[in-house]
Amino acid sequence: MKRSKQSRRVVVSADGVGVVSHAGVGLLREMAEYTGLVDAVTEVLADTYRGPWFHAPGRVFTDLAVAVADGADAVTGIRVLGDREGLHGPVASMPTTWRVLDKADDEHLPGLRTARAHARERAWAAGAGPDLDEVMFTELCLDFDATITISHSEKENAAATWKRTFGFHPLLCFLDRPDIAAGEALAGLLRAGNAGSNTAADHITVLDMAIEALPAHARPAFDPDTGTWTGQRLLARSDSAGATHAFATACVERDVDFSFGFPVDARIQAIVDLIPESCWHPALQTDRGDGELFRDGAWVAEATGMIDLGNWPTGSRLILRKERPHPGAQLTFTDVDGMRVTAILTNTPAHGPGVVPGQAPGLELRHRQHARVEDRIREAKATGLRNLPCRAWNENQAWLEAVLTAVDLIAWTKKICFANVVELARCEIAAFRYRVLHVAARITRGSRQVRLRIDATWRWAVEIAEGFARLRAAFT
Repeated sequence: MKRSKQSRRVVVSADGVGVVSHAGVGLLREMAEYTGLVDAVTEVLADTYRGPWFHAPGRVFTDLAVAVADGADAVTGIRVLGDREGLHGPVASMPTTWRVLDKADDEHLPGLRTARAHARERAWAAGAGPDLDEVMFTELCLDFDATITISHSEKENAAATWKRTFGFHPLLCFLDRPDIAAGEALAGLLRAGNAGSNTAADHITVLDMAIEALPAHARPAFDPDTGTWTGQRLLARSDSAGATHAFATACVERDVDFSFGFPVDARIQAIVDLIPESCWHPALQTDRGDGELFRDGAWVAEATGMIDLGNWPTGSRLILRKERPHPGAQLTFTDVDGMRVTAILTNTPAHGPGVVPGQAPGLELRHRQHARVEDRIREAKATGLRNLPCRAWNENQAWLEAVLTAVDLIAWTKKICFANVVELARCEIAAFRYRVLHVAARITRGSRQVRLRIDATWRWAVEIAEGFARLRAAFT
């Protein structure tokens, strides 16, 4: 039997000089500085110090967020930046970072969120925001969903979850950003593991936090002189956990449209067969590049007049969808005559500005795109959300804010630095770390300058260097 040729061995030694890895995280650190996030967080936490500090709290907090973006899942991860002092300068130790998290208590947490909102406004003004004149942003979509974060030890407010695990049940809101194939983390509410999935009060709290996180020009505004709402249209999307009367009413009171998954119960099953075949329209699908407009084996119909929606806000509409299950799928008790039936509730009018083309099929497609929030949560879990490392409740709340900050820094960096490089702007976080954040470089000094020389053999070396230039030019 012929043996495979052994690869040539290289001589290994630990005497490299001036070489650094993780050079790309400098983009995120500069983003945090240019958007004013460092100074804003420092101002929020300044009153928690009795004297001068060696490491500004804003720098410590944003460095932790950068470390989380770089793959850290515990406070000790900030050492990755500290090991690169020649590139990043002095970085706080793990105990110092922990103390900053502890200072972000319930009194200072709203200030952290306000600091993040101000940073978002500056980032959008520099080019990281969506183009509100484009058709895809006629309305900004706020996607709500909760997730389980498992805890492997006793932590404050950790509890048994509905999935028979133990940990926490945070509720999150992401701004859908299809232009960069990612979302911005607008708001997150840390909750005990036994928190309910359809708790209206929590959804309303996160809705208010999400609206406040948007720049002023990107949210509804009430004109007291005319008694009308003006400004950007917003849409709150949620699965059936958000389909509560209180949450729907809160959306209307804030001039936010809603699109909720609606439970398929006996009432829905009873009216499916009553809808004439002529009223079922082919379901639409997203553009897959093959020119196909309709989704094979799926139909949509409006059933607003066939069910009592009197307890829901005026103008609420019920839209049903039936689809042939894919081969091998198991039918459930909610299926009707072999068809998988789902329902959505929305208050988007049939006619008017911002209405999705296609009416009922278009509105159903718009709601189906809420599924992208699962990708956002999966990405967030790969960016620090999988683990809440602290024992105290307020420290884990601050950790959650650091995770949301990391998600935002990545989204803004992709938009400003790599909007014209599809393989960098639209890649997931694992690929983004490999291609950009973990790039190797060499530090040289001369002519009173410190130069970061990206590895010339790296496939994306030129794009990363140009990304630094675009970032600095965007904020000049």
